[in-house]
Amino acid sequence: MKDAVGIGSSEELFLDIDLDHEDVVLPLHTSIVLFLISYCECKTFKTFLVIPEDEHRSPQDGLFPSDLNVSIVSRKGLPAIVQSCRLPAVIEASGAFCRAGLAVVLRHIIQKTYLVDPSRKDLLELLGFKKTCLKACAEIALQKVSPEKIYGLPLIIGWYERVFKVQGVQKAAAACNITFLHALHVNSQHHEPSSSSKIHTEEKEFSDSHFLGGPRPTMTKLKDHGVEAVFSPHPCPSPTIDWGSLPAAVSPAEGKMSSDRALRKQQQLNNLLSVVTHMAKPGDTIVDFCSGGGHVGIVLAYTLPSCQIVLIENKEESLMRARDRSNGLGLTNIWFVQANLDYFTGKFNIGVALHACGVATDMVIEHCILARAAFVICPCCYGFIQNTVKTTFPRSCRFQNVLSCKEHMVLCRFADQTAVQLPPERRLIGKNCMGLVDLDRAWAAEQYGYTAQVVSMEPESCSPKNNLIIGCPN
Repeated sequence: MKDAVGIGSSEELFLDIDLDHEDVVLPLHTSIVLFLISYCECKTFKTFLVIPEDEHRSPQDGLFPSDLNVSIVSRKGLPAIVQSCRLPAVIEASGAFCRAGLAVVLRHIIQKTYLVDPSRKDLLELLGFKKTCLKACAEIALQKVSPEKIYGLPLIIGWYERVFKVQGVQKAAAACNITFLHALHVNSQHHEPSSSSKIHTEEKEFSDSHFLGGPRPTMTKLKDHGVEAVFSPHPCPSPTIDWGSLPAAVSPAEGKMSSDRALRKQQQLNNLLSVVTHMAKPGDTIVDFCSGGGHVGIVLAYTLPSCQIVLIENKEESLMRARDRSNGLGLTNIWFVQANLDYFTGKFNIGVALHACGVATDMVIEHCILARAAFVICPCCYGFIQNTVKTTFPRSCRFQNVLSCKEHMVLCRFADQTAVQLPPERRLIGKNCMGLVDLDRAWAAEQYGYTAQVVSMEPESCSPKNNLIIGCPN
């Protein structure tokens, strides 16, 4: 058994393994990844099965086919960048780029194999239901699910039903000692609906009739209980960055944006970065969640060289573009992690997000609260807000005492009506609804020992979604 992992010449894949039982037990997500590597005949990964630090046993020989190139490593032997992520993870030979999260790893395996050998017709069948596969695997990753307990997860059931129709699948499963697939396939008709399917049913019941009165009755109900949209003064009035003094690669104007959009993006960055710069101390770790092409993270890394900046993004193309920009600037204090934000578990001091869509804003706030980190977040896509297994609305006790979930959703839908082409009165209602939704989020953070406030970015014309939620632990 290896005690440490050195970065080799190929990409390295890290998976969990459970040795608490007499026999080796592969977690479900590990089984699926190994199965797809075997099925796709993907030879590019050196695979490490990660055992707990206090475990000294190794799996018996012959558990996996030799062409999978599987080794064992203890948790303490992982590279630091992998330790910051929930497994599975993929790290490049350079060590500068990490893909984390089951869905991302599986997509990478499938796409990489197909690019190498586009003649694989069977792989095209896998690609044909990739979206279902990734959703199912995301559900696996968010829950510690053993094979005998997956009948209540319809996405996984559906995924396996479709997997079984692809030629060569059972042979690949046998090569990885996966024995539960057939039993699952046979019994798939007998599962009970999961909580996620029940939520979906409830959403269908939320009909258009709830919008007939508009948001005014809901706003009036809140006002009768002393709750109105309150915008605090901007903590850094008239924020500005001298973009002309920065290298061209730092500016969003270097991308494919129009000049008007680039100006608005610069104004948005002026607001967010001025607040973060005021908060940050030398040595702080700042995480840019949902980082996209790196507009926020790259400026932070350049202007705060004494801080470590981590970019979290699930789209590989966007993250590669950000890394290319960073390499051109010679930045050494920036890291890139490809993952859904749920998979980042490292410690940090400040979390930022520019236009985090829908419930992603709430997920970022929850991550920051768990880490006792400050946060500066610009929300977006209020109309996409909905209850999930982990997150329900309203968020704060004060709002919960006044509004039902459906009433809160009315505010969310109308908070999206702030586009410049709408009549001024409609935009004002939308701005007030935005303020109420974000005030609920700020008050929810205060329940966890934070000082939080909602401010408007300056100038407000920089974006129809121009709120900032700022929070600091007490």
